[in-house]
Amino acid sequence: MSTPMTPGITKGRLPAETLAENFDDLHAPFAPHEAAVAADRCYFCHDAPCVTACPTDIDIPLFIRQISTGTPEAAGKTIFDQNILGGMCARVCPTEDLCEQACVRELAEGKPVEIGRLQRHATDTLMARQSHPYERAPETGKKVAVVGAGPAGLACAHRLAMHGHDVTVYDAEAKAGGLNEFGIAAYKSTDDFAAREVDWLTGIGGITVKTGMRLGEQLALDDLVGNFSAVFLAVGLGGVNALRSAGEDKDGVRDAVDFIKELRQAGDLTALPVGRDVVVIGGGMTAVDAAVQSKLLGAQNVTIAYRRGRERMGASEYEQDLAASKGVRLMFNAQPVAIHGNGTVREIELEYTSDDGSSLKGTGETVRLAADQVFKAIGQTLTTDGGLDMDGGKIAVTGAGRTSRAGVWAGGDCANGGDDLTVTAVAEGRDAAMDIHAMLSV
Repeated sequence: MSTPMTPGITKGRLPAETLAENFDDLHAPFAPHEAAVAADRCYFCHDAPCVTACPTDIDIPLFIRQISTGTPEAAGKTIFDQNILGGMCARVCPTEDLCEQACVRELAEGKPVEIGRLQRHATDTLMARQSHPYERAPETGKKVAVVGAGPAGLACAHRLAMHGHDVTVYDAEAKAGGLNEFGIAAYKSTDDFAAREVDWLTGIGGITVKTGMRLGEQLALDDLVGNFSAVFLAVGLGGVNALRSAGEDKDGVRDAVDFIKELRQAGDLTALPVGRDVVVIGGGMTAVDAAVQSKLLGAQNVTIAYRRGRERMGASEYEQDLAASKGVRLMFNAQPVAIHGNGTVREIELEYTSDDGSSLKGTGETVRLAADQVFKAIGQTLTTDGGLDMDGGKIAVTGAGRTSRAGVWAGGDCANGGDDLTVTAVAEGRDAAMDIHAMLSV
């Protein structure tokens, strides 16, 4: 649902040409020569720490060596063997906190091998080929339902299809892709890459995608269990936590995930309204994505207000620096207490906090910021669990995603134990698929 038009929220703050430049690819892809030069920096370590740091266990030294020897297609295959969504992960994965942080070059020189950009070079090269790089095993006659067409669901579906099972993927949205399609900043995934990746992935065959199907509405878990040999739930987190602040129902206050979704699906960014003074509440990647994109749309003043210190932010240091470089103000140890305005938001009142490591307390000192648009980015919640056992507000799983109900697995953001990263969701979907395949093969 679009934001109601309040006095400070306006369309077309910037001309189309400026918006196109603002939302261009955050990191330009390597040209072949650039990739070769970057690959030559790798030491090709034995027992490489970068591999240990990768949630999908990609053999990083191997694929970089394959690039350096002029076989980027082979490098792409090495990546996809472990992470079938390696193309998107190369764009959105926080490599600065994972493989690149563990790189020996980073530890020795403060400048790691550019693993993420090399991964994109390899995967993009292979995906540009006409044929899908995998063939299905002979059909088993077994049918599996996957609920949720995001990273975990797609990874699970592909691995199951590769082993010869027939997979039906259901998704509540009108398009497949999950957060890759609807939930990340537009400048991280340009040229409709998320949709193209889904088309490429399903090119293996044996996967049917049905959209507009939501668990608890058009779908019932009992029916799925009765009609399929196994069920994998990858429904994500559909709800957004409330601010619990007076006035949060005023016009101009909305969920950051809805704003990002609207932006990602917008055909004309000049038609997307944005405030003059924007405040984003939260400290994770969604908060940064909403704040940076508000600035890129033409908001004059954008502030991220986070209740704890910088070191506690969920967004990486790189993402924090990116926000600051785009003109976003980062405000720490400040939590919302009230939103003021006559029907529409005009100011937000924040209380300074103190955090001793064990508890967060308000100091009683407050400050007001001008705001005609406030985005909530304070975490998401599971909206349906299908009657399964829960753990910390998520579906409880053991091993490779087994739930409390026989024949039902879960993974990705909806299951406990994950860290809300695309790459982790892919690993969980892949591993659940292998566990399901083992069960179906008995």
